[in-house]
Amino acid sequence: MAGKQIRVSRRMLFTYLLLAGFIFLFAPQNLTNKFQLAFARIFRWPLSIGRGISLSARTQQAAGDLVDRREYNKLQNHLANITQQWLQERQKAEKLSGLRSRLPLEGAKLVSADVITGSVNGPQNGLIINRGQKDGLARGQFVLGDNSIIGNISDVSSHTARVKLATDSSSNIAVRIAKLDIDRLMEGSGNNSAKIRLLSIKHKVRTGDNVYACKKPGLLDTPMIIATVAQCRRDGQNPSLWDITVKPACDIEKLNEVAVIIMNPKN
Repeated sequence: MAGKQIRVSRRMLFTYLLLAGFIFLFAPQNLTNKFQLAFARIFRWPLSIGRGISLSARTQQAAGDLVDRREYNKLQNHLANITQQWLQERQKAEKLSGLRSRLPLEGAKLVSADVITGSVNGPQNGLIINRGQKDGLARGQFVLGDNSIIGNISDVSSHTARVKLATDSSSNIAVRIAKLDIDRLMEGSGNNSAKIRLLSIKHKVRTGDNVYACKKPGLLDTPMIIATVAQCRRDGQNPSLWDITVKPACDIEKLNEVAVIIMNPKN
C-alpha cells in the first residue's frame, strides 16, 4: 500500500512561515547574531560571489572617471593618519625632549579579512567577515578599511565575525575633530552617518574636517582617521552647541577587504 501523501495548504504554509518570522523577530539579539554568523559561515561562498558581482558592476559604471575615487580616498586617509601621527609625536617630543617614543602601531598585527556581506542602510550597519577566533579576533578590536577606522568587532565565532560599523545606531566611539584638543563621542545614527554633539560653538569646525578615533589602551595606540565632517550647524535645542553630522572616511559599500588591528599579539 503506497504511503499516504501529506498535503499542506497554502494558508497553513503561510501561517507557519509568519510564525517563524515573528519568533526570529522577537528573539534575543545575541541569538540572532549567532544565527547570522552561522548563516554567513555556511553560505559564505555564494554571498561573497554575489557581493563581488555587485562591486564589479559599480566599478564598471565608474570606469569613465579619470581618477579612481576609492584609490584617491585611500591615499587621503593615509595622509591624514600620517599627519595626525606626526602631530602626536611632535607633542610628545615637546613634553619629553630627547626621549624616543613608541612608533604608531608598533607591535600590532593586522589580520586581513574578506567581506562576506554587509549593510549600511537602516539603523544597523555592519559587515560579516571571514576571520574569527582561530585568527586571533576578539570583541572590541578596531577594523580598518582603506586606511581608516570603520568600526570594531562586535560578535565572533571560530571562523567568522561581525563588524559593527561606526555608523551603527548602537555605536559609540571616542573621537577628536581635526586639531581640537577635545575628545567627544561619535554616536552612530544609521544609514551610513553618525553624530558628534556636546561641542561648544566657540570651537571652529568646518565641513571636510577630519575626525580621528582616539587612542584606546590595548586596542588602538595612535589616533586614526574614522570620518569627515559632512555638516555642522547650531543645535536646535541648545544654540550654544554644535550639531555635527559626519560620514565615514571611506566608501564602505565598495569594500571587499578589511584589516583587523590586534594589539600586542601573543604570536
